[in-house]
Amino acid sequence: MHIGLIGLGKMGFSMRERLRRNGIQVTGFDRNPVVSDVGSLPDLVAELPPPRIVWIMVPSGETTAAVVSELAGLLDSGDLVIEGGNSHYTEDSRHAGMLAANGIRYLDCGVSGGIWGKDNGYGLMVGGDPADVAAAMPLFDALRPAGTRADSFVHAGATGAGHYAKMVHNGIEYGLMQAYAEGYELLESQDIVQDVPGILRAWQDGTVIRSWLLELAVRALEEDPGLARITGYVEDSGEGRWTVEEALSAGVPAPAITSAVFARFSSRQEDSPAMKLVAALRGQFGGHPVRSADPAGSEASGGHRSAAEQSIEDAGAPE
Repeated sequence: MHIGLIGLGKMGFSMRERLRRNGIQVTGFDRNPVVSDVGSLPDLVAELPPPRIVWIMVPSGETTAAVVSELAGLLDSGDLVIEGGNSHYTEDSRHAGMLAANGIRYLDCGVSGGIWGKDNGYGLMVGGDPADVAAAMPLFDALRPAGTRADSFVHAGATGAGHYAKMVHNGIEYGLMQAYAEGYELLESQDIVQDVPGILRAWQDGTVIRSWLLELAVRALEEDPGLARITGYVEDSGEGRWTVEEALSAGVPAPAITSAVFARFSSRQEDSPAMKLVAALRGQFGGHPVRSADPAGSEASGGHRSAAEQSIEDAGAPE
């Protein structure tokens, strides 16, 4: 199988490598010529055998809309577009309709796995027609963790369901990080506690709160004891806000997620150990920049990324 991949940032770059590693031929396009395989979108389309499959991993909003619009004029009837960024689910019906006018098929796909997905695999949540999902299954199989059950992939439902699922996923992520962060601050506040990283490490096996996020919290503290090198300023990608808006619209109580979103706002007014850990976690799993505690440096890169991977900020990254 040979596909096109548009957007080679934090997620797209790693996805291209994982797909190639698993036998998928990928031609990638990015505005950064250092990482791009071709010079333009028309060049990308010309490289692909029909019926073409093009996966989009660019920032949500106007950038995604512009790429979809251009593809609508470049692709042919029967081709398939997979939109894998963090778009709001309401945009999917508009994008699908724009492409359908020219006979082009459309899937939306929520992608989770962060900068570690290249090696560990990704969780995938897809919305769209079952026949189109079946046509793209070799891609989903190549991207998801190897040797696991089908639970790492879900056909979530109709158009928009994949991005809706990813939105809720990221809202939950907000709440989980906030709970770990508040527990960390409580531990740090007591003189009788002498090994906070050791406590978090001890929670990683056999306890009911063990998780990958907890492992990343331990990693962050090992790399920066006391989190002295960063501030507690935490950005939000928007998906936490969207989750809260959906909860309000549906009349579904979501106090933990809502509180976590507001805690992000509080982080921008004062520094706290809890919000330092949230900032550090975002750097660990998503490669998001963190604010340096050194007045001479406003930002420090989070996580572990190559120069190529840092070339562009794309919306496929986690929250």
